[in-house]
Amino acid sequence: MNEPHKPGQQIQHRLPEPIRSYLAHPGLDGLWQAVRARLERNCLAITGTLVLALDETGARRLGGLLGAHTRAGSVRVPLATLDAALRASSAGCSLITTVADLTGRPLADKNAERRQRRTTSAGVWARLEDALEDAGLAHLEWVPTWREQVRAQGLLTRAGPEAGGEAVEAAVRVLAILSPTLAADPHRGSSGVLGLAHLAARTTGDAHGLDDGRLAGGLVLRALAAARRLPWPTDVAGRRRLWEQAGVTADQVSGTVLVFGLRPPGDMPWPVMLRARAEMGLVTHLTLAELTCPAAKAPLAAAGQVVHVCENPQVLQSAAQLPVPGPLVCTAGMPSTAGWHLLERLAAEGALLRYHGDFDWPGMAIAARILGLAKPWRLGAEDYRQALTHLPGAACLPLTGDPIPTPWDPALADSMRGSGYAVHEETVLPLLLEDLRTCPTTQVA
Repeated sequence: MNEPHKPGQQIQHRLPEPIRSYLAHPGLDGLWQAVRARLERNCLAITGTLVLALDETGARRLGGLLGAHTRAGSVRVPLATLDAALRASSAGCSLITTVADLTGRPLADKNAERRQRRTTSAGVWARLEDALEDAGLAHLEWVPTWREQVRAQGLLTRAGPEAGGEAVEAAVRVLAILSPTLAADPHRGSSGVLGLAHLAARTTGDAHGLDDGRLAGGLVLRALAAARRLPWPTDVAGRRRLWEQAGVTADQVSGTVLVFGLRPPGDMPWPVMLRARAEMGLVTHLTLAELTCPAAKAPLAAAGQVVHVCENPQVLQSAAQLPVPGPLVCTAGMPSTAGWHLLERLAAEGALLRYHGDFDWPGMAIAARILGLAKPWRLGAEDYRQALTHLPGAACLPLTGDPIPTPWDPALADSMRGSGYAVHEETVLPLLLEDLRTCPTTQVA
């Protein structure tokens, strides 16, 4: 007799022989596992159609059960049809009971379990795990570190289950959008620019939902720091920089990039103004708002133009005092959103970027990203070893932090680990200035 099925109901039943052996054949294992997964995701509702691959034996046995010829290969199996066939067969039971027997344990309504977990004191953590799993982020290596930091700080406990749960789900929605900037090859810079208010409205329903001091924003920033193995920034400026590294800008005017000697071609007011500043020997702070305004749409440099890029403002200041003929960009550490925009535009226009930075682990992390757009400038193992020989004893600073691979010259990371000392840009300033003074302003790429 066929038993009625109610969603969520589990019936203890063992299939009779020989039908059980027929259905338990290894050729049908994939079918029962796929059915189980679908039902558990679907509130145990016997609806929808599975598409899966079956070999000849599996297809023949499924066809025997359904009373229809079934070919090996990709097979479409309507769950309702499969349920009706089982009820009409000598098994005499539903699809849910059959799958529970053949897979060794009762089915669970995963959605109902989620709802139940959310009503408990640990529900907020369950919501975090569920959100990470649904977003495809649970496997990322920085997630356990982030999760433990949040737990240790008691952020979600203080917020309460409902507010904490809403915040973690919003944070994971943000991280899913930003995940390409976290998982991308470190050679690449940030691609694209997102406004913080727009991102907040999109993920939290509130344009201020990711503002400084809001729980969701704090969770995202802690995740960004964990992903990059950076300490939690204690000031507003540091947190803004962390957003910018992920391609998110709080506004378009506070983050800048320093340039000297940039002479864009063209007779429109903006390139004329920049050329005039270059001729006067003035350093220019460019904002994202300026770089993206209609007046700045003209090319920034001619194809083949050599543009040197440094990490530290002292290098640019010294270059401006000489002055040097060619353009120099200073990122002042990890580039701001404006800095990434400028570098990406220059590279896209055919400028030849040459980058130098500090020989320390944070400097190598910056270089690893910028060198996706540029070529190294005195940034190899031999350059490091030569700099060490001229390093004053008082300037010998030990390397700190986690070592960073240097794929543009793997021997560089080995040399740095071997010596254990950092060499900052200011130490090799005379060499850099000589390069800037004598380097041709155009080259063949």
